[in-house]
Amino acid sequence: MGVLSFVVFIPLQILFIPLAVLGSAIVAYKQIAVSKRLRVSQTGIEVLNGRWAMHVFGMREDVATARLANVLPNTSTFGLWLALIPLWVKYKLSGSYFGYPRVPQEGAEGISDFVVARTLYFDRIIQRVVGDVEQFVLLGAGYDTRVYGQLKREGVACFELDQAQTQRLKISCLSKGCIDADHVIFVEVDFAQEDAFERLEAAGYDPSKKTLFLWEGVTLYLSEQDVRKTLRDVRDHSGAGSVLVADIYGDRFIQMVARGAMAKKTLEFTDEGLIFGLPFEADHVQSLGRLLESEGLTQGETYFMGTTHEKGPYMVVVECTV
Repeated sequence: MGVLSFVVFIPLQILFIPLAVLGSAIVAYKQIAVSKRLRVSQTGIEVLNGRWAMHVFGMREDVATARLANVLPNTSTFGLWLALIPLWVKYKLSGSYFGYPRVPQEGAEGISDFVVARTLYFDRIIQRVVGDVEQFVLLGAGYDTRVYGQLKREGVACFELDQAQTQRLKISCLSKGCIDADHVIFVEVDFAQEDAFERLEAAGYDPSKKTLFLWEGVTLYLSEQDVRKTLRDVRDHSGAGSVLVADIYGDRFIQMVARGAMAKKTLEFTDEGLIFGLPFEADHVQSLGRLLESEGLTQGETYFMGTTHEKGPYMVVVECTV
């Protein structure tokens, strides 16, 4: 079936080039221009689109993401299908992944594997620890749908924190997509102006309980001071044994995006800038360890991405225990 899949894929891919270009243009317009008009982050859509692809390619079941993607105004599943149908047909024929999406070898993750690998590493840690917590908190939730699927558990209080515009758009689309969100407490917070944990506690969060915090795709947009404050807040406002799962980026990732003209212009257009990174080139293990130790957190399960690169990894997904 592997040879047959290539025999079908190659001419189909050639035939679909014009449609793939059209589909990519539709997705890009929705992601960038519509997000700008709605005053919400466009980078969150990049993650949502990646998880949609993981779902339709059978890599990770995520019905809620598929439903949400169908109704969000700043993405287009029609455009995504136009771009990915040849690869999907090949996957269906062969049962294996080729090009995109794919599951990379650990340590050899390229930038194109960014969303897939990061999502899978977060999932591994979350699945291991979630059965032992009483609360689940998404800090900067974006379009994440974990609380509507794998993390929807009886007796576990779920909180999502994000900027008002993003959260209101998401809530509206959850309803349109017939996604049950009655068990989730949504907390609007301006991270630059308000104390997130004050807002959390006002919404019913109990700082004495063992909690799982998810902080995904946020740290690189913050100053080092704000990153450290959040680490301390998690430590000081949660029960013993609480876990923060976060991704932290290397300087070379921040610099790489800054050097890329298209990526830089896109981020500037939507008023998003990359700020915080750690010096992973010299010694990525010590660099991460120093940050967590200085804020009183214990490092647990850790996945450095891109360690085979001569300049070291470009990011890490890490479990931090209180």
